[in-house]
Amino acid sequence: MEKIAIVGAGLVGSLQAIFLAKKGFEVEVYERRSDIRNVKLAAGRSINLALSNRGWKALEAAGIKSDIEKVGIPMYGREIHDQEGNINYQAYGQEGEAIYSVSRGGLNKALIEAADQYENVNFFFEMKCEDVDLDAHSLHFHDKDGRSKTVQPDRIFATDGAFSAVRGQMQKTDRFNYSQHYLPHGYKELTIPPTADGGFRIKKNALHIWPRGSYMLIALPNNDGSFTCTLFFPYEGENSFNSIQDRTQLNQFFQSVFPDAYELMPDLETEYFENPTSSLVTVRCEPWNYGERIILMGDASHAIVPFYGQGMNSGFEDCTVFDEIYQHLGGDWEKVIPEFAKKRKPDADGIADLALYNFVEMRDKVADEEFLLRKKIEKRMFEEHPDQWMPLYSQVTFSHIPYSDAWAAGQKQDRIMDQIMQKDDIENNWDSKDVRKEILELLNQ
Repeated sequence: MEKIAIVGAGLVGSLQAIFLAKKGFEVEVYERRSDIRNVKLAAGRSINLALSNRGWKALEAAGIKSDIEKVGIPMYGREIHDQEGNINYQAYGQEGEAIYSVSRGGLNKALIEAADQYENVNFFFEMKCEDVDLDAHSLHFHDKDGRSKTVQPDRIFATDGAFSAVRGQMQKTDRFNYSQHYLPHGYKELTIPPTADGGFRIKKNALHIWPRGSYMLIALPNNDGSFTCTLFFPYEGENSFNSIQDRTQLNQFFQSVFPDAYELMPDLETEYFENPTSSLVTVRCEPWNYGERIILMGDASHAIVPFYGQGMNSGFEDCTVFDEIYQHLGGDWEKVIPEFAKKRKPDADGIADLALYNFVEMRDKVADEEFLLRKKIEKRMFEEHPDQWMPLYSQVTFSHIPYSDAWAAGQKQDRIMDQIMQKDDIENNWDSKDVRKEILELLNQ
């Protein structure tokens, strides 16, 4: 039986272990951290994730969709909180369409448990990958006691995150392209606790956003009635992590800028100063494979910023796309691994660009009147002509259209809407048949 080693037992590594186990391979998964099933999640590190159609498809194929559905909370739209405390609700898709708030740690545990049910899967925790011999396809690990272990599997799947040890070795090879780009913003996790009786203090089935131009606060619901909040904030500048140095500055800032959220956050001071500030990086590289024996997946090959809620979903889609290519090519490894790397790279670049694009939209535009009007026109087009116009958000979140195709279509739609928004009296005529006719004509040019 062919042996496969997976480096990294995070979300993508654990899921890929299930896909490979189903094919009958002997799978060994190596993880530098302790077994997440036996440890308490570190404060400030448990960012909730937004699970959407691409992710659900992978979980269904892995056989654990129904288990995750039981704990996921559907969010049918976003609630936009302005500085005066007014709220504007924007539905995400068509009636009944939702993204789901899930716990990263909870989902990771469920995936490891599911993979561990297979007799041909073995997990090895607290094993740090120290070196990789690419030509010999061997991995060198050290455990927590400093003991070394070398393994030489038939294939290596590197799912060890944005700072992948396997990719680090590949970066030293000839003609390997690599870039990383940090945003000037970081993020910090905060909390809105449940009410005394375990209820939700703000709307449960929505993703909440407090957009403030160059920064924002968001909140996703948890099953215990709490909300996991994330402050996306510049590292430096007038309003930044650097400018808020004491409790007085913190309270004055939140009271002024996020007044309704501030009233709901009794532990703000403790969490702000004790929880870590984390960076936001985009990683691009090529090729993802080293011959037909080593392949990068997930963040190891395409780490992205979280503003489209697609980091996990794109990583999970890696698994389903790989599975489809494997089936299509009859399991011929010499073709499968290079084909996956070649086919998936443009879509990884597409979602990286989309995530950066959506950061500007979330923090700057969602409360803008012209933006809201554009969205109303797009929604009307989608209702009348679903075969010709699907909003970019729906293409990314509620379909399986390749990310690169969605990004190209979205850019074309933006150019069309830029023209439409220049029309005289568009504020009053936006719902006319003439407007929709002109949009269709521009689409077909």
